[in-house]
Amino acid sequence: MNASDQQVPFRRTVVSYVQRGERMTVGQQRAWDRHWAELGTEVTALPEGPLDVDAWFGRSAPVVLEIGSGMGETTAQLAAAQPEVNYLAVEVYKPGLAQLMLRAEKLGVTNLRLLRGDAIVLLRDHIAPESLAEVRIYFPDPWPKKRHHKRRLVQSGSVALIASRLAPGGVLHLATDWENYAEQMLEVCEAEPKLRNRYADEPGGWAPRPDWRPITKFENRAHDEGRIVHDLIFERV
Repeated sequence: MNASDQQVPFRRTVVSYVQRGERMTVGQQRAWDRHWAELGTEVTALPEGPLDVDAWFGRSAPVVLEIGSGMGETTAQLAAAQPEVNYLAVEVYKPGLAQLMLRAEKLGVTNLRLLRGDAIVLLRDHIAPESLAEVRIYFPDPWPKKRHHKRRLVQSGSVALIASRLAPGGVLHLATDWENYAEQMLEVCEAEPKLRNRYADEPGGWAPRPDWRPITKFENRAHDEGRIVHDLIFERV
């Protein structure tokens, strides 16, 4: 590993998310009170240096990081389906994290930990190089207006940072229902020298939709509104 792999000093002038209200339902508040101290932490509260994932989970296992877990509809099911991995979810929206804990509780999920805050700060300052088995970014905010495209999460700098944190053979899996954003994702990922498109030989370079990725209400809405969902699967070389 060379020196450039050890530190990717990526800084943004804008963030890809907006701060929303934090009012929670009674059930969400109860889930937060029951589980947050054990299952969650604020990114800003992490000690300096790489997160000790093995200690947090109490075991050594492949680490999957999902960026932007939303209300947890997909995340809880994915974590439940992969008990053999240590599943990290990072999200800024507090009620969404509370709802995710509710869903995980109902499914009996034990291999999930939550981080609240900026995923870029987490990756840059607290995830060791070449330590992740997979990074998943499903339906990130598309920021559809052209003047807002600079706020999109998937940019050359963020993809380079993610690639540096993936172990060799690790996977970056993206999905979006916005054609313009999908094309941007494809262009940016193909330009990253540490990544290889697993489906470069498929039409357009798009990956087939994996059967194991749950269909959310947002994806159903996209289909209803005539938008095509694109998956991209890139591998760390």
